[in-house]
Amino acid sequence: MSQNDLFDLSGKVALVTGASRGIGESIARLLAAKGAHVIVSSRKMEGCEAVAGSIREAGGKAEAYACHIGEMEQIERIWSHIGSTHGKLDILVNNAATNPHFGPIETTELSAFQKTVDVNIRGYFFMCAQAAQLMKTSGGGAIVNVASVNGVTPGHFQGIYSITKAAVISMTKAFAKELGQQNIRVNALLPGLTDTKFASALTANDSIKKQALTHIPMHRMADPDEMAGTVLYLVSNASSYTTGSCINVDGGYLTV
Repeated sequence: MSQNDLFDLSGKVALVTGASRGIGESIARLLAAKGAHVIVSSRKMEGCEAVAGSIREAGGKAEAYACHIGEMEQIERIWSHIGSTHGKLDILVNNAATNPHFGPIETTELSAFQKTVDVNIRGYFFMCAQAAQLMKTSGGGAIVNVASVNGVTPGHFQGIYSITKAAVISMTKAFAKELGQQNIRVNALLPGLTDTKFASALTANDSIKKQALTHIPMHRMADPDEMAGTVLYLVSNASSYTTGSCINVDGGYLTV
């Protein structure tokens, strides 16, 4: 295959969760621009359809499917839909996540703890497991789990979220080790501080934001679009011998 074709995703079916805004939306748009048929998924159908419709208007291929990965029944439903409608899945990007508790770790309530674990660990795990089962039937595929730099260095007042993202990093390596012989590659993206609604607890407070920026060598937040290119690399033929890798896209944060 020529180098010009390395990032071509024509004929591929891709599922991106948490794709109605932020990093997930940027990923969905880029994968579609490279030729993939993208299933835009998030909790609310209206947001999914807005992104999918915009992709189609731009000449891409996309559909919307609402799925809350914190609910096992909804996970089963989306995989049933993908299997019956497409018969395969080439790319899974696990991006949907939650962080309901921002504050001292010892004040984390059980409900916030359970919600974070259900989405960020259980949801990711069973999305990966279902993807692997379907990918095995069609010769392989690529999975990217969106973790966080907080999975390496816990974020202040983001205790349980950081713990779950550390689990996602370990989960990525475990799936990669077991699925390598099935031609299923599993890697992780570790975003740093990114200008999204999800990160608004940090970015909306000027003093917290200023303090956070002092730990980033590039001294700025990322734009969501700056995360998409790494995902494209990880799901394309450009990374055909890459699995179990966790790539930091953090402006140098983890080097400090």
